[in-house]
Amino acid sequence: MSISNTNWIELAQKNEFDLKGDVFSILQDASNRIQNAPADDPELLATIPRLADLMARRNELQSFSEAFSALARSVGLWNYIDRSSASAQDELAAERATIPGLGLTLHREQLSALHTLASGKNLILSAPTSFGKSILIDALLYQPKFRRVAIVLPTIALLDEFRRRLITRFGETFDVLMHHSEKASREKVIFLGTQERLINRDDLGTLDLVVVDEFYKLDPHRKDDRSVTLNAAVYKLLSKARQFFFLGPNIDGVLTSEGSRWRFEFLRTRFSTVAVDTIDLKSVSNKDVRLHQEIKMQSNWPALVFVSSPDKANKLASDIVENGTKLGNGTALSKWMADNYGGKWELSEAVAAGIGIHHGRIPRALASRFVKLFNDRKIPVLICTSTLIEGVNTAAKSVMIYDKTIANRPYDFFTFSNIRGRAGRLGKHHVGQVYLFHEPPDHEDVEVTAPLFGDPEQAPDEFVVHMDDVDLSPVVSDRLADMAERVGLEPHQIRRFSGLGVETLVGLRAAVGAAVRARAAIAWSGRPSYDNLAATCEVICKVTKAQVFGCGSARQLALYISKLRQSATMKEFYHWHSESYKGLPQRIDNVFKFLRAAEFSLPEYFAVVELFAKINMPSRTLDYSLILAELPRWFRDESLKILEEQGVPIQISERFLRNGDTVTTLGTRLRAIALNEQSQMSAMERQWIADAIPR
Repeated sequence: MSISNTNWIELAQKNEFDLKGDVFSILQDASNRIQNAPADDPELLATIPRLADLMARRNELQSFSEAFSALARSVGLWNYIDRSSASAQDELAAERATIPGLGLTLHREQLSALHTLASGKNLILSAPTSFGKSILIDALLYQPKFRRVAIVLPTIALLDEFRRRLITRFGETFDVLMHHSEKASREKVIFLGTQERLINRDDLGTLDLVVVDEFYKLDPHRKDDRSVTLNAAVYKLLSKARQFFFLGPNIDGVLTSEGSRWRFEFLRTRFSTVAVDTIDLKSVSNKDVRLHQEIKMQSNWPALVFVSSPDKANKLASDIVENGTKLGNGTALSKWMADNYGGKWELSEAVAAGIGIHHGRIPRALASRFVKLFNDRKIPVLICTSTLIEGVNTAAKSVMIYDKTIANRPYDFFTFSNIRGRAGRLGKHHVGQVYLFHEPPDHEDVEVTAPLFGDPEQAPDEFVVHMDDVDLSPVVSDRLADMAERVGLEPHQIRRFSGLGVETLVGLRAAVGAAVRARAAIAWSGRPSYDNLAATCEVICKVTKAQVFGCGSARQLALYISKLRQSATMKEFYHWHSESYKGLPQRIDNVFKFLRAAEFSLPEYFAVVELFAKINMPSRTLDYSLILAELPRWFRDESLKILEEQGVPIQISERFLRNGDTVTTLGTRLRAIALNEQSQMSAMERQWIADAIPR
C-alpha cells in the first residue's frame, strides 16, 4: 500500500492484522518518498497527522510509535514527535526545536522563518492557515532583542484574541497596549491595534519590530475598503521600525517597484500541520436537506457552516430551529440574550438549540462568547460569514462550505482556500473535514500588489497624503497640491481624515456648503438638539447612504443617536429598539451595525462636517467636541467600552460600575464578583466574566 492510494477511512475500519500490515507499508512508502519528493510535499506531510489520528484511535498501533516519530523528524514535523517512545536521536531533534520558556515545539519551516528574522532580515511569510504562524510571533517576543513591538491586526476580535494570549505569556515582562488611553510603564511594550488605531498613535517611538498579520489586505484589488488606510499605517510604522515581519495565507508573490524603499525576503511554503478530507456534495440534488443532515452528525462537530451574508446566516439559523433540530443546550445564554437585547431577536432561539452565529452584526462580546463556547464544544455548530476567516482561530473539525459567494459576488480561489483552511487544528483535530456543496473556483496564483511597495505616482490619493517629504517626487507633490485645492483642506487635515476617502471629503465639502446656504441647523455647540442631529445626519447621508450606518434614513440615524444618548443603560436602549422595531425579523440586528458605525466612522463624518462648517461660517461658534468624544463610547463610561472589546458585555459591566472606575478597577471587581458563587451574577454570567477576564 502506498500513500497515494490509501483510503484512510477504510483503513481505520480494518482488523488488527490487516491494519498493522498496511500501516507498515505506509511507513515504508513514506520513508522512500522522502528521498525524492519536495520538502513541502502536501501528501507526504499529511501522512503524519493522518497516522497520528489513526494511532490515537487504534491502540494496537502503539508499537509503531518509534517509527512514526522517526518519520515525523525526517519530514520536519518535529512537533509530532512522541518523546515518550522516540529514539534518542528523534527526541534530541524535538528538544532542539523547543522553546522551553513557552513550551512550544516548532516545525522545520517555522524554525527556518525564525532564523531569518533572528538574523535581522525582514520577512514576508505565506503559509497555509494551519501552519502555526501566530506561534512565530510569540517565539520572536521571547527573544530579548525585541523590546518595542507593534502588531497590526485586521479586526477587534483578533486584537482581543492576541491580547489574551500575549498577556498570558508575556504579561510579566511586556506592557500590552490596545487603546490610546493606555500608556506604557515599562521599557518593553507591545502596541496592538488595527490600522485605524495605530496610524494616529504618537507614542510609538523607535520600534524594534513591526508585525502585520493578514498582509494580503494591503492589496486594494481585494476590495477591502480599509486597505489604503492599512498601507498608510504600515508605511508610518515601517518608517519607525528596524525590522518587519508580515504574515498571511496562500500568497504566491509580492510585487515591488524598482527602487522600492523596503527590502525583504519572501518565504512561501505549503507546510501544514493537519490533513484534510474533502467530501464532495456538489451533485447532491437537495443541498438544504443534506446540510441539515450533516449538521446533526456528531462526528462532524465542532462544525463551521460558511454562508454568504449575515441575512443568510440568520435565515439558516431560523430554518434549523423551525425544523425542530436541537444540537446542544444554550438555554441559559438564550434567556440572557432575550432579557438583555429584547425578545424579538430570533438568534436567541437558535442559541437555545445549540447554534451560534458569527458575522459583522453580532455584538462583539457575544461573538467572542460564541467562539469560546464553540471551541469548548458547548455550541457544536457555528454559522459564519467571511468575518471568521479573517484570522480568528477556532477549533473546528469540519467546515461546510454551503455558499459560493460573499455578498452576491463569487469568491475567488484565494478566499476559498482560506475558508477551507479552517478545518482541522493541531493538537485537537489532526484530520479536518471539508464539505463542498458547490464547485470550487479554478486555481489561480495570487500576487499582492500593495501601494506601500509600488510606484508612489501610481498610488491612491489617500496613501500619498501620508508619505514623508523625502519620498515625494515632483509629480506627487504637484498632485498633493491639486488635491488640497479640490478638497479645500490643509494637507495635514486631509491626512487626518483620509480614511473616509478623498472623494467623500469633496462630497462633504459640497454638502456642508449647500446646508449652510439653506440655513440648516448644523451650527451648534455642546450638546446638540435632535434638530441639530437631524440636520447634521442629513448632510452626512447626502454623501454616504444611511444604510451604511445600519439605518434606513438620515432621520432614523439621528433618532438612534438621540435614543442611545438618552438611554440610562445599554439594556434600556436595546429594549427600546426591540419594542419599536417594525422591519424584517432577520434584520433586527442592523442596530449593531449602527453601534459599530458609532464607534469610528460616524464620529469621523461629524468631525469633517464640523471642519467645513467652521470654514463656511467663520463668525459662528461651533464645537462638536462633546459628541465626538461621547459617540465612540456610546455615551457610556470608557471603561465599559474597553471591557466590551475584551468580551465583557456592557449589560453586565454597567451593573457594577462605580464613579471613578478605570478599566483595571472595574475589571478587577467584575472578576472578584464572578469568582464568588454568592454574587449578584447568574452562574452563566460568572463563567462568562471569568473566561473574558482570566487574570
